[in-house]
Amino acid sequence: MSVDVRLATDADRTRWNEYVERSPHGTVFHELAVLEVLADHADATLYPLVGFKGQEPVGLFPVFELEKRFVTTVFSPPPHLRVPYLGPAFLNLGKLKQRKRERRRERFVEACLEWTETELAPRYAHLRTGPRVVDARPFAWNGYEATPEYTYVVGLSPGKDALLTSFSSDARRNVTNAPEGAYEIDVGGPDAVRQVTQQVRHRYESQGLRFDPTDEFVLDLHEAAEEGRLRPYTCRVDGEFVGGILALECGDTVSRWMGGVRTDADVDVPTNDLLDWAVIADGVDRGLSRYDLVGADNPRINRYKSKFNPELEAYYGLEYGSWGMKTIAHLYNSVK
Repeated sequence: MSVDVRLATDADRTRWNEYVERSPHGTVFHELAVLEVLADHADATLYPLVGFKGQEPVGLFPVFELEKRFVTTVFSPPPHLRVPYLGPAFLNLGKLKQRKRERRRERFVEACLEWTETELAPRYAHLRTGPRVVDARPFAWNGYEATPEYTYVVGLSPGKDALLTSFSSDARRNVTNAPEGAYEIDVGGPDAVRQVTQQVRHRYESQGLRFDPTDEFVLDLHEAAEEGRLRPYTCRVDGEFVGGILALECGDTVSRWMGGVRTDADVDVPTNDLLDWAVIADGVDRGLSRYDLVGADNPRINRYKSKFNPELEAYYGLEYGSWGMKTIAHLYNSVK
């Protein structure tokens, strides 16, 4: 029996977030209301695709159509919003043997790409999977160029004591020797979201780097995500905000989305080590099994992230289009 792919119906939409939660590839960004926020702020048209084998759901694949200079392009996730992953989220594959699993995955991807080609006819497409999508071959077999990218993931199953022991000596020392009462870490609300976003923007701009996400975009995400899924951690010293991390939680994973940048505040507190530890400790307490540090492609930043003894995981950037269209896309910075 083939895999049938369709644009999500009203009935599909009512169960969409349930499917996201069940998929090992689901992220906060796959949630339907969050996808609609992405479309709105990217000035894009959202097409939430869902696939079935008979009555059984086999996958979700949100794609976004953008018109650029009268040329149709397709993205997942849309560009310029600093969304790390999106692409397909597969369902009900774990119970299958390898041969059937590969065949179902291939048929779902092929049917989604066929739908996109038939309905949208893009001249350029750029997709980015999550780290648990380990097989990019179905895309390569359908004309996409697959490029591996990397992130670091800390396994939380050993528990807090074992995790601390596994950290580098400076990270362990920063966490265990931080002066008691010298700082306060909380999970805040919209004001905290805004403070972290503004601090990240200031840090990027001070280095001459572009930072496109607006305060309104991140606040809209915070409001749209299911309760507790976007958690703004803040560190304060003497009541003053000195740093923060926007953490995303879905399934068994918490992710370090934005934040953790170098603080300009003159404080004798290891702000980012304490923030990361707070996210890790909360993840352990909440029964999560993974902390995705989101990214391992920058040597300078990797030196910081690697001190938490993470595992390296790959995901894929997937690109489709003629050489000329790819060149234009990179010249106009349309991808990252």
